[in-house]
Amino acid sequence: MTQSEKPLFSNRRLFTIILPLLLEQYLAILVGMADTVMVSSVGEHAVSGVSLVNNISAVMLNLFTALAAGGGIVTSQFLGAKRSDDAQRSTGQVITMSLGISLIIMSLCLVFSKPLLKLFFGGITEKTMNAASTYFFYNALSFPFLALYSAFSAILRADGNTKTAFYVSMLRNVTNIGGNALCVYGLKMGVAGVAIPTAFSRLVGAACMAFAVSKGHYPLRPRATDIIRINPKLMGRMLKVGLPTAVENSIFQLGRVITLSMITMVPVAAGLAPDYQTAANSTAGTLSNFTVATITALSVAGMTVVGQCIGAQDFRQTQKNVKKLLFLGYAGQIVMNTFLLIFRYPLIHIFQNLSEETIELSADLLCIHLPCAMLIYPLAFLLPSFLRAASDSAFPMYASIASMAIFRLSLAWVLCVNLGWGAKGVWWAMIADWLCRSILFSARWLSGAWKKKFKLDDKKEGKSPA
Repeated sequence: MTQSEKPLFSNRRLFTIILPLLLEQYLAILVGMADTVMVSSVGEHAVSGVSLVNNISAVMLNLFTALAAGGGIVTSQFLGAKRSDDAQRSTGQVITMSLGISLIIMSLCLVFSKPLLKLFFGGITEKTMNAASTYFFYNALSFPFLALYSAFSAILRADGNTKTAFYVSMLRNVTNIGGNALCVYGLKMGVAGVAIPTAFSRLVGAACMAFAVSKGHYPLRPRATDIIRINPKLMGRMLKVGLPTAVENSIFQLGRVITLSMITMVPVAAGLAPDYQTAANSTAGTLSNFTVATITALSVAGMTVVGQCIGAQDFRQTQKNVKKLLFLGYAGQIVMNTFLLIFRYPLIHIFQNLSEETIELSADLLCIHLPCAMLIYPLAFLLPSFLRAASDSAFPMYASIASMAIFRLSLAWVLCVNLGWGAKGVWWAMIADWLCRSILFSARWLSGAWKKKFKLDDKKEGKSPA
């Protein structure tokens, strides 16, 4: 183990990395909220349909983000080890991997879109199913753009450059909101009026990020040969870090889709009509996204910070920076969650055409979510990000899958379907999942086992064969 005389990340540098990420997260949430508000003018069936598809799309988004993050972590480690040529070579492999996988997934989703929707959400009404089908089609078309955007973002963030991604995100989200307003209110296109601008904004984002990364003076600019040719050893290193995270995140999001399908299965005779249950779940979920924005931003920052500290083999700085990030995570949770708890009803009323039942259930779900998130969410979702950045990816994957299977799925089935609690049962099961994760990941980090997982060969990564 080596100790750096000069801090790799001063407080000022941490601030410059985290602030753009935080602003980007809040901007993305505001755009998602604007989407929901606009589509709510069409009716609750449209809100439900878009919400259901967004949970399927989140599986894909997390897959692309995790694979790109694997490449970003490896790049960060190379930078920390002062191996700039290998860092540059890894950027080309991130792009190749992301584009190839996304094209395959896009093709499968376009071919099997209707069977997928019927499999997960067979209990929804015909109007909701039609809305979901329309939204899913355009979402699937944009998956390659989404994957490339994630890849380019990971490349920039590996070098500590978070400002560029923020500026591109602003442009992308302004395009999205402007397109939504035009297509929904002006052209009266309904659900398609939200779906098409979303797909187009992803294309704009990917193109802008590609331009930013490919500029001649940028040190991590990918070379054409590194994109065209596959380097098995280097890509294997990336997959070793990113694949467990991709599997974990995809299964996590898939679990959310399954729990949503549970809500649609609750009998109408029990007074829990699926449309108002899913609409309330969507409304509360959209608002609760604000509570986790800080955690998401700090998780992304942690991949760069911990990755470079680990690459330099400086565990003292690693632990010091992790404590700072955890402190910021709890501070963000307390401030934002308190605000949302106090003003939950005015915020819920921003959404249009919601029934009284939907409004009340949305408020109840927020009362379940917000206090618990203040206490345990940072440990449950920041620590695993830091473990992955230290190349300890397998443990978070196994622990997360086990916790989700026992609590988020099995307990949710009992509470939501068997006991008829509906969406409330799903959210209580989610809290139990968080608690289990926070215990497991805290124990793992305190054990120091992650220090033994990092290994960066002294040999330079050679060019791939033709």
